[in-house]
Amino acid sequence: MSGAAIYIKRDLKVSDEQIEILLGIINLYSLIGSCLAGRTSDWIGRRYTIVFAGAIFFVGALLMGFSPNYSFLMFGRFVAGIGIGYALMIAPVYTAEVSPASSRGFLTSFPEVFINGGILIGYISNYAFSKLTLKVGWRMMLGVGAIPSVLLTVGVLAMPESPRWLVMRGRLGEARKVLNKTSDSKEEAQLRLAEIKQAAGIPESCNDDVVQVNKQSNGEGVWKELFLYPTPAIRHIVIAALGIHFFQQASGVDAVVLYSPRIFEKAGITNDTHKLLATVAVGFVKTVFILAATFTLDRVGRRPLLLSSVGGMVLSLLTLAISLTVIDHSERKLMWAVGSSIAMVLAYVATFSIGAGPITWVYSSEIFPLRLRAQGAAAGVAVNRTTSAVVSMTFLSLTRAITIGGAFFLYCGIATVGWIFFYTVLPETRGKTLEDMEGSFGTFRSKSNASKAVENENGQVAQVQLGTNVQT
Repeated sequence: MSGAAIYIKRDLKVSDEQIEILLGIINLYSLIGSCLAGRTSDWIGRRYTIVFAGAIFFVGALLMGFSPNYSFLMFGRFVAGIGIGYALMIAPVYTAEVSPASSRGFLTSFPEVFINGGILIGYISNYAFSKLTLKVGWRMMLGVGAIPSVLLTVGVLAMPESPRWLVMRGRLGEARKVLNKTSDSKEEAQLRLAEIKQAAGIPESCNDDVVQVNKQSNGEGVWKELFLYPTPAIRHIVIAALGIHFFQQASGVDAVVLYSPRIFEKAGITNDTHKLLATVAVGFVKTVFILAATFTLDRVGRRPLLLSSVGGMVLSLLTLAISLTVIDHSERKLMWAVGSSIAMVLAYVATFSIGAGPITWVYSSEIFPLRLRAQGAAAGVAVNRTTSAVVSMTFLSLTRAITIGGAFFLYCGIATVGWIFFYTVLPETRGKTLEDMEGSFGTFRSKSNASKAVENENGQVAQVQLGTNVQT
């Protein structure tokens, strides 16, 4: 949409306010999908929910590609938005539930990896289709999205169902087969199955292929446990999940991704082709650094990467805000400020992609207990998309009200608050099974009094809460 918006404005003769709404409203539409996705995935399974999302994507892309006017285009965005809501909720949940603990961070970051790959391909296709006529070019930019949706729908059919969903349905035989294929060893597969059975309330001694499972609590009961009557651990998990989603988007990443041509224009790049090529650079940097993050998540851990990432975002946003403010108040073109602005846009997307981008989805999909996971992940997506909508639907108005430099000073301040939140609230989750995750939550603690793993004389790892009596 970042490139298409340039030509939509010219072709359909719409205002900046209408462009803002067009770009940002899809995030509000996605709330419908994310709210429905939790119940849908518990009903038909994680795998077929992804198939359903792909079908919605296909229809939405075709509607946008054949839009004759602004109203029809908005309807196409509505359909595509529902698909986005489904996909953003179910993709990380499915991946986390299939993956062994040793590679869960690596694999669960894949949705974010391919979102960035999609952004890069979108930027490249924008550049390619910009050579077509005005009326055809932007419609091709949007309609071509139907192709990957077909690949997604067909590809998922060859993948296994989530073993955790199968256990919740009493299909232990099928779950056992999936775990044997997706675990590092037979012993790990048996251990994972035993832990999932315990979480689902199935006796460990029960080894039948199909068993009767007590009816799961209905959606209302799950929402009450999450928000009305949570235990201290669940309350901590909810705050951590919703907080990480909020700060990921409130730090302004969608303003950079969607409005990068406008930012580069403000920095001094006025030619359409040059602006689109600069956005390709943004997509390339995002993709390269997100790939780097996938290989370090399970080695370095979530917390160190996240804190380093957000710290880099704060510095790059601050420098970008200063550079754009200098350009705004200068009567002549200052090449150092132009170069600094472009470099800081690239630095911002790089530091975002190395941590805050992938870790948000990995972390929020792995910390909820099995009984709450689908609805908990859906709540996280709702916060993520709402915040994204506010940012993308207000950026142009914000730049007119407080200047473009002022907007990035604001995002810098929000990112700084986010760093403090992450430091204080989020414990490390690397290497823990999904069933063990709840034990890491329940008290808010900073690094100075965080729970640390130590080894006793027998080489066993023990959890030590600093400031309390230690037992091993």
